[in-house]
Amino acid sequence: MSTDNTGALIDFMRAIATQRCQHAFSQVFKHFAPKIKAISIKKYGSEALAMEIVQDTMTNVWRKAHLFNETKGAVSTWIYTIMRNVTFDILRKSKSSQEISISDDLWPLDEYATEEKDTFQDHLQNQEILKRVNELPNKQQQVIKGVYFHELSQEQLAQQLNIPLGTVKSRLRLALEKLKQNMGDQHD
Repeated sequence: MSTDNTGALIDFMRAIATQRCQHAFSQVFKHFAPKIKAISIKKYGSEALAMEIVQDTMTNVWRKAHLFNETKGAVSTWIYTIMRNVTFDILRKSKSSQEISISDDLWPLDEYATEEKDTFQDHLQNQEILKRVNELPNKQQQVIKGVYFHELSQEQLAQQLNIPLGTVKSRLRLALEKLKQNMGDQHD
């Protein structure tokens, strides 16, 4: 099974959840760790922070695999949501303690280098996703861009747009459903 296959990722998640399969986790890790690291480095400019985000995100994927529900969303959506929550937790923790006790020496960073091909493919996928987001109605675009591109919480977005939280959640759900329909099953 190739990790580029949506079905394979779902199968891996099932194996992690039901059998605690280390091989399946290894495949999910190999697929998502470089992407999470690249996103985090781009966003925060710190390789050490990026590696902490990778470690905490993938630890949560292992621990919470039983909570993944393929009928509610794609594997990538679920994992990137975990990544976003982990990032908020780490940033909140480091801000409140005013110290970051992260060391570059803890992680062998070369092991997780993203291949140029993967980066190019991710870039093409990101362009396709952005194109599809821009095809959504304006109100749904606002919510998708606020949550996924500007990394606002749903509560923050509701305050910023001066609309009820339930409206944000409804628009987000509708937008994600439309994106899933428009992009088909080839994108997880």
